[in-house]
Amino acid sequence: MKVTIIGSGYVGLVTGACLAEQGNNIFCVDVDPKKIEILNSGGVPIYEPGLKEMIEHNMAAGRLQFSTDIAASVAHGDIQFIAVGTPPDEDGSADLQYVVAAARNIGRYMTTPKVIVDKSTVPVGTADKVAAAIIEELDKRELSPELCSVVSNPEFLKEGAAVEDFMRPDRIVIGTANTPAGQRAKEQMRKLYTPFNRHHERTYYMDVKSAELTKYAANAMLATRISFMNELANLADLVGADIEAVREGIGSDSRIGFGFLYPGTGYGGSCFPKDVSALSKTAKEHGRDLKILDAVEAVNELQKYTLVNKIEKRFGQDLKGMKFALWGLAFKPNTDDMREAPSRVIIAELIKRGAQIVAHDPVAMPEAQHALEVDFKGNPDGLKKVLMTDNPMSALDNADALVIVTEWKAFRSPDFEQVMQKLKRPIIFDGRNLYEPAFMQELGIEYHGIGRHN
Repeated sequence: MKVTIIGSGYVGLVTGACLAEQGNNIFCVDVDPKKIEILNSGGVPIYEPGLKEMIEHNMAAGRLQFSTDIAASVAHGDIQFIAVGTPPDEDGSADLQYVVAAARNIGRYMTTPKVIVDKSTVPVGTADKVAAAIIEELDKRELSPELCSVVSNPEFLKEGAAVEDFMRPDRIVIGTANTPAGQRAKEQMRKLYTPFNRHHERTYYMDVKSAELTKYAANAMLATRISFMNELANLADLVGADIEAVREGIGSDSRIGFGFLYPGTGYGGSCFPKDVSALSKTAKEHGRDLKILDAVEAVNELQKYTLVNKIEKRFGQDLKGMKFALWGLAFKPNTDDMREAPSRVIIAELIKRGAQIVAHDPVAMPEAQHALEVDFKGNPDGLKKVLMTDNPMSALDNADALVIVTEWKAFRSPDFEQVMQKLKRPIIFDGRNLYEPAFMQELGIEYHGIGRHN
């Protein structure tokens, strides 16, 4: 099938590469010429395990191409995926200007029937706005609105495992209109996703608005579990309980399960923060406060300060002359995404208290440098107090403590003897509970986890 992907960012690249892997002819378009130049020269502008190899393979096979030519992209695909960014607006709502602009371009250039697929994460009602924008452009050329049908097909991709998630999905959600055009679009989407349903049916068909809400509901539920566990971990610290034992106790209940029950420094990234905020905003627009989600957001923002509070409790408010090694900058492992990363808050707060930071991350240091330049804009002296190193062990040299923010596998079993030798004092603040407190105590390491009781 001929498919166009509008937007060559995280969702667009994964979608395009994975659909090409199934034999489809994919045309990826983006308005950013630098991004297209990188892709056509063999690079990938984001880090995602397995993605670069898949893109290279399908470009070589002639099934995947990248361009800035909008007219050519509209002419190419019978199915047009809109996979552009929906950043949070100032009021917390999703900014749909790029989605609507993509829709207008489709309406401006299309001459044959098209299925338009909302792949971007968008609020309930966006499909109606997309359809209106396309029809407005069709009207200008006196073409029938029946040429287009808008489908909602939200993505459920975990950063760091996106290729695997797309190729072996838990579920595929498709929302279509209950009209003849909607039924034709449903059949085309069924055909497109047939290879992903070979072993058993994973597709759930529903109306468009239900599909739109499903995406937000899923991310809001997962974010709620994270904030709930962070609240319990903070309580465990106060009462002397071990949150790991609590996690095992409640996760063994089949009604609850173990997923997303790991306490830490708060969630970040491109999805949970903006999706929870956007869902809450949508509810407010309809006269309803989602009080649980408002609390989820508040808890998450406070959780980003948890390690700072533990450090302050241990060393005091004045950290002048102190140096901290920091392992992990990305908001989660297997990605270089620094959006809403807790490390940014932790670094800013430690610098504010006079400390110096030597940080290491396996892949996110270039993106982290850009993010910190934004965070410390107007404070160049503060930025100078943050150094980065390619070697995690060299970050420990003469540091007063090690602070762990991201749970990269490379951090799970370090040479603890070397860690103790390099640190000025054997102290670890573990924001991801990578180590067992009893084992740390045996080694003589002062250990501060999240809700872990020695």
